[in-house]
Amino acid sequence: MGDVVTGASDPLLAPLDDDQRVVAEALIGPVCVLAGAGTGKTRAITHRIAYGVASGAYDPARVMALTFTSRAAAELRARLRALGAGGVQARTFHAAALAQLNHFWPLVVGGSAPRVLEYKGRLLGEAAERMRLRVDVPTLRDVASEIEWRKVSVLGMDDYERRVASRGAPGDLTAEQLLALIAGYEQLKDERRMLDFEDVLLATAGMIEAEPAVAMQVREGYRHFVVDEYQDVSPAQQQLLDLWLGGRRDLCVVGDASQTIYSFAGATPEYLLGFERRYEDATLVRLERNYRSTTEIIGVANRLMRGRAGALHLEAVAPAGSVASAGHDERRAAADAAPLGGRPAADAGPGVEPVVLEYPDELAEARAAATRIRDRIDAGIRPEAIAVLMRVNSQSAILERALDEVGVSSRVRGAARFFDQPEVREAVHALRAAALTITGEPLFKSVSDVLRSLGWTVQPPEGPGAVRARWESLNAIARLVDDAPDGTTFRAFADDLRARAEAQHEPTVSAVTLATLHSAKGLEWDEVHIVGLVEGMLPIAYAKGFDAIDEERRLLYVGITRARRRLSLSWARAGGAHRGEREPSRFLQELRTRTRDASRADATAGARPVVRDRS
Repeated sequence: MGDVVTGASDPLLAPLDDDQRVVAEALIGPVCVLAGAGTGKTRAITHRIAYGVASGAYDPARVMALTFTSRAAAELRARLRALGAGGVQARTFHAAALAQLNHFWPLVVGGSAPRVLEYKGRLLGEAAERMRLRVDVPTLRDVASEIEWRKVSVLGMDDYERRVASRGAPGDLTAEQLLALIAGYEQLKDERRMLDFEDVLLATAGMIEAEPAVAMQVREGYRHFVVDEYQDVSPAQQQLLDLWLGGRRDLCVVGDASQTIYSFAGATPEYLLGFERRYEDATLVRLERNYRSTTEIIGVANRLMRGRAGALHLEAVAPAGSVASAGHDERRAAADAAPLGGRPAADAGPGVEPVVLEYPDELAEARAAATRIRDRIDAGIRPEAIAVLMRVNSQSAILERALDEVGVSSRVRGAARFFDQPEVREAVHALRAAALTITGEPLFKSVSDVLRSLGWTVQPPEGPGAVRARWESLNAIARLVDDAPDGTTFRAFADDLRARAEAQHEPTVSAVTLATLHSAKGLEWDEVHIVGLVEGMLPIAYAKGFDAIDEERRLLYVGITRARRRLSLSWARAGGAHRGEREPSRFLQELRTRTRDASRADATAGARPVVRDRS
């Protein structure tokens, strides 16, 4: 086991449960945290870092917390600031690598570092034109994905060429055309002195590996590393991490193999699952107490992943008197034995049984989901506490229309980022300008006066639509005043808003979220509806072989574990271009013994659900 620094009564440790506290106190040496969904992993690692800083074990300037998205990095920074460890760097792998590349390039190579290419499609299109090759946009996107996969897998072109036969070429391209197109893309990129996103990792690694002075300076700068979502690390990221460490052992990794859903992009859980083999004396901690979801939801998640490599067995932590407050063995038995759809979900509050809902077609499925959501909002549930999750983005259009029909505002996650919306950019600019001249007024008055000048009102406009969507965006900014610490000045508020915009740290908008299962990772809602659970959609039709199907299973697991209190899973017998009757997802077949047929029950007010025994 790694060395452990203890602090019996430190206030930074007081909010943690026993297992989280083990994580926080294991400050020295390799540490591996296997953390299931909703088990408080972010709390554990941020308190660990803050405790290390407060106890003097860490110099905050020499700690690097790494993750995979700008939003996750922003959350880490915010939590660390609140815990008194604001001097700690929290970045994505790419942001950390780019900062080092920009710093060392002038010293090692000379001149400024090459510009980073944001979008590969345009350059690939030009390369195709040079070859006089007609390639449609979807195929260009797939070629871009192939380039990304090759680079994050640290494969040279010769190795990649040997893999193309088994992977196949995108669209109508032959293997030879694919390889020539990639070569043309790389040539254009070099001619224009550009790097793509993946090159940033490889170039930084190459510089550290080739230049001892660079390696020494980097390793002097950072001593302690924490990697969140370690199951998503790629070979290129692991290579860079190893170079940053330089043989040292001050590394803490946190992950959950059951949430590996980016294998197609080069992510692999093998580094997480093999951590103990690499560091035989590592401190290993399992976080399995789930503080997010009800016992019934956790039971569904556990049954879905039972027997899978690296799967953790979650235990629901619920109020006294519920099933989850019973003993350890009783909790497991009660959570895992209950059949999905085994009892009606008519009662509100914790303990509502997840249900499977069957519909004649996709339109009926979408309208029924919208009606249930409308009823829940009328019962007092906030729209932003509800999500509808799906496998692919194309499923969102019919759901948007169905929600619009019942007067419910919705927002498609990933369609347009909050701070990229014109009204939000205008509001941020106006607030920053006003903050230079307005002083001494209460914060809410200053902010609301500026927002009113842009059309915001205290009361929302009637109904959904573009006007309501604009109001929701401005109102989300107004609500940030409520979250501001006491004494926050108008200038500080405007500066924080700018920092949020740069980090894409979005505020909450009062609308139902529509999201793909991939984009829902890391988020949570009180109520989750997962739609379209049919063969060919989940698992997706192109998922072939055990590994690909198992990734689809993990994707459903991620969706299920986003729900705190209520969960519904639905499928439709017909829909889209599919002319024959569709089959429910094999994952549903595993989970349920009885199904509620809601095709009429949800469509007709006051109708009694029909329960059909499918066991």
